[in-house]
Amino acid sequence: MANGILKGKRGIIFGALDENSIAWKTALKVKDEGGLFTLTNAPIAMRMGKINELAKACHAEVIPADATAEQDLNNLFSKSMEVLGGKLDFVLHSIGMSPNIRKGKEYGDMNYEWFQKTLDISALSFHKVLQTSEKLDALNEWASVVALSYIAAQRAYPDYTDMAQAKAMLESIARSYGQRYGTKKKVRVNTISQSPTKTTAGAGISGFDVFFDFADMMSPLGNATAEDCASYITVMFSDYTRMVTMQNLMHDGGFSSSGITDSLIEKLTK
Repeated sequence: MANGILKGKRGIIFGALDENSIAWKTALKVKDEGGLFTLTNAPIAMRMGKINELAKACHAEVIPADATAEQDLNNLFSKSMEVLGGKLDFVLHSIGMSPNIRKGKEYGDMNYEWFQKTLDISALSFHKVLQTSEKLDALNEWASVVALSYIAAQRAYPDYTDMAQAKAMLESIARSYGQRYGTKKKVRVNTISQSPTKTTAGAGISGFDVFFDFADMMSPLGNATAEDCASYITVMFSDYTRMVTMQNLMHDGGFSSSGITDSLIEKLTK
């Protein structure tokens, strides 16, 4: 049941690819809660996905933008304010891609040019989004900016390779820019560390299905779904969380605080 907690709020949602993506489900949830927004993704991702279907369902305009290109971001924020009729109250950064992972490169055999591309797309783009919004004065006071992270930013996981460094950088940017933006404009900046989720991006990681099951057994509440994450993001966009900033928020069913669980013990003793 919707409660209208985003009524009158405006924003931008990055990264909706298809119905499995967290950004897609967030857009639907935000619409249900009364929020207005534009949708954006890189042109190549838009050709691969179904963003126009989502836009039609949400009565939202699609503005293509490469989040690594400052000129694209300037156009995106300027046009979004024009389309939506004012400054913005929320932004979702749901962007991540590693050429090394996509092309099966092991951590000890990194292509460093691709590594830099991973960092640019998956982390530095977050700084560019924040810097662009600040320079354009695009966000209202108490606006909320959220980026999606993963616990591999803090712990070692095989096959996550250079994305682990990208997520660590992403979380660091949230703290540093959160301090700056909070002081200057009362804007909140946070990351959400989500459970392994069966999205198009997640499925591209080697061994994902095995780790998904492991995380589910290690989490007292089980893995948080994409729908659960969309609800959490929506609350983070609302005034109910206006004093939360510079945090990496664990949304993982308790995984990050569990040493071992009965489910895992039972599995290992069989």
